[in-house]
Amino acid sequence: MARTESWNPWHGCHKYSAGCLNCYVYRIDRLSGRDSSIVSKTADFAKPVALDRQGNYKIPSGVTVYTCFSSDFFVEEADAWREQAWEMISTRRDLHFYIITKRICRFLQCIPSDWGFGYENVTVGCTVENQAAADARLPLFLEAPIRHREIHCEPLLEKIQLECWLGGWIERLTVGGESGENARVCEYAWVHSLRQQCARRNVEFYFKQTGANFRP
Repeated sequence: MARTESWNPWHGCHKYSAGCLNCYVYRIDRLSGRDSSIVSKTADFAKPVALDRQGNYKIPSGVTVYTCFSSDFFVEEADAWREQAWEMISTRRDLHFYIITKRICRFLQCIPSDWGFGYENVTVGCTVENQAAADARLPLFLEAPIRHREIHCEPLLEKIQLECWLGGWIERLTVGGESGENARVCEYAWVHSLRQQCARRNVEFYFKQTGANFRP
């Protein structure tokens, strides 16, 4: 199995849309009394370029790095730090960075000057939890200069029609129900509908989890 790493250059995020209601980061932080709405730079900020005692990168070549999963890479509060984060991503072209965002509307104002049509070592996933989010975010997502792009329906909150946006530019669709004790329902019929849409458009489909409130 391929090795993966997580990298959270900053932590915390303000809630943005319906999918954020029961955010797992807020739920975990609540246990330790931490305020998840405060965005702060972390001690792991320079993790991709950290060296061991022999002068080698601690993260070896070929690793997939799940990036900023305790925040949103494009959250406004991190604007002062993002350029440095992009520099590290550019330096480590031997790693593949995986970024998921709800804030695709901020993408064009947050990319580095040498981005071009996208870094080959970056996959961007756009989260759409309901039809309204899909209708608002996916046109922007498909127009953005991104080499590797995926759609995430997590948490899936209702039946969504995505087929008009699926096709050659989308590499995978990931679907999952909501976790946690207050999880909203996720219905099998919604998941199955998305699976059929992917099959018709020849897009890879991944059902990540039923969530805590799954209705067969």
